[in-house]
Amino acid sequence: IAYEALSWGRHVSEFPQAAELVQSADRANLGLALDSFHIFANETRLDALQELDPAKVFLVQLSDFMWEEIRSPDDRIETARHYRVFPGEGVHSAQVAEMVRTVDEMGYRGDYSFEVFNDDYRQLPLPMVAERARQSVRWISGLVSRRSLPARRSGGAAAVP
Repeated sequence: IAYEALSWGRHVSEFPQAAELVQSADRANLGLALDSFHIFANETRLDALQELDPAKVFLVQLSDFMWEEIRSPDDRIETARHYRVFPGEGVHSAQVAEMVRTVDEMGYRGDYSFEVFNDDYRQLPLPMVAERARQSVRWISGLVSRRSLPARRSGGAAAVP
């Protein structure tokens, strides 16, 4: 179970608060979902990611949006549900890159997903949306996702770096 703080939440709206709840619940099957949209919409400090236990981060969701800031909870809801864009297409590309680098450096080795709700994408042909997603994956892979993976030896065993 991955608990996600929504940027318009009444009681929990930022991942540090969610992390405290997950820690206090103290259950092996409960962790965090980190969503770049909610982090950037609330202008949550990215350095707070370094305080997380990477084993308690179960999923990292990536997206961006086209506004520098979103002031009201209603605007955050509207943007989250209708105007997200793929990483690398919005105005927070540098922050997305920093977020991925930070969670990688802290030891996170789990999954990433795109959570991109966008009314315009729904009007486009599926191959076009898939190509935009592919370009975003290439952007992330090329700029930020240089993980330290063990090299494979010819015998199949992983070499320890």
